[in-house]
Amino acid sequence: MTGGAIRQWSLQGEGYEFCNCAFGCGCNFAGFPNSKDGSCRALVGMHIRRGSCGKVNLSGLKAAALIDWPKAIHEGNGRCVFVVEPSTTDEQVEALSQICTGQLGGLPWELLGPTFQVVGLEKARITIEGRGLKRVFRVEGIAEARGDNLRNPVTGEDHVVNVDLPAGFIWTHGQCGQGTFRAQAGGLSLAFENTNWILYDFDWGNAPAKAA
Repeated sequence: MTGGAIRQWSLQGEGYEFCNCAFGCGCNFAGFPNSKDGSCRALVGMHIRRGSCGKVNLSGLKAAALIDWPKAIHEGNGRCVFVVEPSTTDEQVEALSQICTGQLGGLPWELLGPTFQVVGLEKARITIEGRGLKRVFRVEGIAEARGDNLRNPVTGEDHVVNVDLPAGFIWTHGQCGQGTFRAQAGGLSLAFENTNWILYDFDWGNAPAKAA
């Protein structure tokens, strides 16, 4: 982005977080992954119900990202491939790019954006099926993630787990389950079974906080 005032943006919708951490994801509690090798590898998606960046309408868009951090997110050195649907216009792609790389400020992207290098942009159809935690998040030809409820180890019944993070900068209320996902694009290849899966609503933006 060159010169001029920074455009105001806001996004509200539903988020999908599949990663290689153990259930709940240590990154959310102590800042460090609780995966087997200490890395953070994830397929994340968003369905934007309402959104805009300046005069660019982003409502209704679906997007995804494959991200590979070798260690904790805040330690950086991550690589990321973004995916948008084929119908996404160049203006919308540019707006999402500026938001998600942190160029326009605003949480969570002003913190996440500097931790990874964008190594690819793909266009593919994105579909979301199911209800609650029983979801299938599919990126045609690139990725598929299947989410489910956690199970009570004794009875086998659904084990409902919700996590509240009042000061969370990505989400503040997450429904936690188990997920299996695979994804491959731009030199990144991810494949994990029965690891962390979180479904959440998001309300992000870069508008200045209102005085109390």
